[in-house]
Amino acid sequence: MNIHNLDKTNSILNHFISEIRDHEIQKDSMRFRRNIERIGEILSYEMSKELNFQSSAVKTPLGEKVIPKVADDLVLCSVLRAGLPLHQGILNYFDQIENAFISAYRKHSSPEEFEIKVEYLASPSLENKVLILADPMLATGSSLAAVYEVLNKTGNIKQVHIVSVIAAQQGIDFITNHFPKDTHLWVATVDQQLNSKGYIVPGLGDAGDLAYGNKL
Repeated sequence: MNIHNLDKTNSILNHFISEIRDHEIQKDSMRFRRNIERIGEILSYEMSKELNFQSSAVKTPLGEKVIPKVADDLVLCSVLRAGLPLHQGILNYFDQIENAFISAYRKHSSPEEFEIKVEYLASPSLENKVLILADPMLATGSSLAAVYEVLNKTGNIKQVHIVSVIAAQQGIDFITNHFPKDTHLWVATVDQQLNSKGYIVPGLGDAGDLAYGNKL
């Protein structure tokens, strides 16, 4: 696993992270979604540096210029519903990418015990394509592992890039053992702890609820 933790360098990204964590600012769901989207844009720019490029001639009104352009066939898959603002941020930078959506949720047998259920997938073929897997909160890592297990059956995936906003170190350690070794993880910041319910501490709360309202 190639881990790219962007909070190691001070940048405007830290400002957006502080706002999505702030329990007063995050009450504005529109601002919360927009900040997640902007974080997705920053992570996308950094991720683009690891993609394959091919020189292409571009005609201008006054001549021609050879410019490197992304050569990989990309598919962006987001985990519903919390992944939607992050999906939009990535889509803003990779506007011609193919799109996929998958559901994953915790089915609790007790307040502290759960299994991951994946019940919905809409995806193009992933055969020989680069998969960008977007999920804003990488907590235990169980959801991402379950999602990848389903996606991996749809085609021979060329490479995987995981894009997350906040990750727990325990989750990073878990997915390292469940994804190919050449997988890249792009994360805005890393927290060290999970609580007894498997939520990131200090984290920010439930990203899906903050973006779209409380669920039953």
